[in-house]
Amino acid sequence: MKSIFDDVSAKCSRITTRSYSTSFSLGILFLDAPLQAPVYGIYGFVRFADEIVDTFHGYDKQRLFEKFKRDTYEAIEDKISLNPILNSFQQVVHRYGIEQALTDCFLDSMETDLNQTQHDVDSYRKYILGSAESVGLMCLRVFTDGDDALYETLKPHAMKLGAAFQKVNFLRDINADFQQLGRVYFPNVDFSNFTKEDKAAIEDEIETDFADALVGIKMLPPASRRGVYLAYVYYQKLFSKIRRTPAQQVARTRIRVANYEKMGLLCGSLLRNQFGAL
Repeated sequence: MKSIFDDVSAKCSRITTRSYSTSFSLGILFLDAPLQAPVYGIYGFVRFADEIVDTFHGYDKQRLFEKFKRDTYEAIEDKISLNPILNSFQQVVHRYGIEQALTDCFLDSMETDLNQTQHDVDSYRKYILGSAESVGLMCLRVFTDGDDALYETLKPHAMKLGAAFQKVNFLRDINADFQQLGRVYFPNVDFSNFTKEDKAAIEDEIETDFADALVGIKMLPPASRRGVYLAYVYYQKLFSKIRRTPAQQVARTRIRVANYEKMGLLCGSLLRNQFGAL
């Protein structure tokens, strides 16, 4: 029965998420049960695309990405794929009405990582839109489950949350992105001479994104609010550690949130959500 294959596909997406991101996995676990598999399906798709452009060194990344892109559109059109990650993703697309424009936008941003290493203001904004904001909107389609009015209300806040997460990732991963891959996402920044002024300007931008995002998190349905808020709290903690770290150290070292800190954040966020103190 195809249901067995679909179940295997969903498990592959869950394994992929848990293997690559303990923090997002925690957030997903605190979504209501019916929402977990769809978000795993989105994350698995996003993760595989990102791995092609970031880690498949020694292989023809362009060819692999073009095949992945072609297979993605075929999976959505055919409503099935022998790639279990894409089979899982296409089910989410059809079940929740995820627009093709969001998939297009995401894949376009990922593809730029194959060749583009520097960004100006316009290409930076376009990259954030595709790599992060579009993914936030995919998840929002799941969270609002057909309520188009609520989706439109929360849309700008979901985009800000995705943008904040991505920009924090950029700061956390400066060493890997710049030293290993030669990429600089932030426009007009020289990471070989990363100054406290550069860092402060980026942090101000992220702070604004987080503030706008929290407004939307408070309006999410209860089924998704707890898990999204946990992810928000984790990234706020990571961001606060980055803010306290000198610019040159951030450029050399990957800042982390220890597992024991994650457990503390988990307990605190659950209590705040329980008592409506977000």
